[in-house]
Amino acid sequence: MGFRLTLKELIRSRRAIRRYTKEPVPHELIRDLLETALWSPSAHNRQPWRMAVLTEFADKAQLANAMGERLRRDRSADNDPTPAIERDVQRSYERITGAPVVIVVCLSMADMDVYADARRNSAEKTMAVQSVAMAAQSLWLLAHDAGLGCCWLCAPLFVPELVRETLGLSADWEPQGLMTLGWPAQEKHKTREPLEQKVKFLGI
Repeated sequence: MGFRLTLKELIRSRRAIRRYTKEPVPHELIRDLLETALWSPSAHNRQPWRMAVLTEFADKAQLANAMGERLRRDRSADNDPTPAIERDVQRSYERITGAPVVIVVCLSMADMDVYADARRNSAEKTMAVQSVAMAAQSLWLLAHDAGLGCCWLCAPLFVPELVRETLGLSADWEPQGLMTLGWPAQEKHKTREPLEQKVKFLGI
């Protein structure tokens, strides 16, 4: 970027970038981003996040093909038009394989508390999800600060077992999303709705 953004500027200028140059991202930079992101807050300080980093085209293509085939099957079962399905599958493939780096963001309940009732176990799972989301947001902002583009893809939520099996991840790793990462090949501009539409100040 050529200059250092303030935290406020960093948050306000972050965008979902889906197109990248072919320039690789140095391994040392990826490690540094992850090591810093994993200092994010977590419930009970259990750090339930798990990250699988894909940089080889073969690995990204294997994942993209497996997810694409499941997407094709699911949408076909919904009786969606074939051309629309194929466009969706192709777009998904290009987004995954076109990124120099793909990070599969997962959570693990292995170190979280276990209760005797479903209500508290559900809350514990939500706390783990929130913790992983905070780490992912930290990673995104750190990537943006380094001049990288990033995008969050929710598709693994629909096929967590498929993603885990395709990549040979541990049984307790629950895929939550994919983060694509690379040097940006596009610029995006967004707006936000007024504060008053989203926030209520009580007692004022």
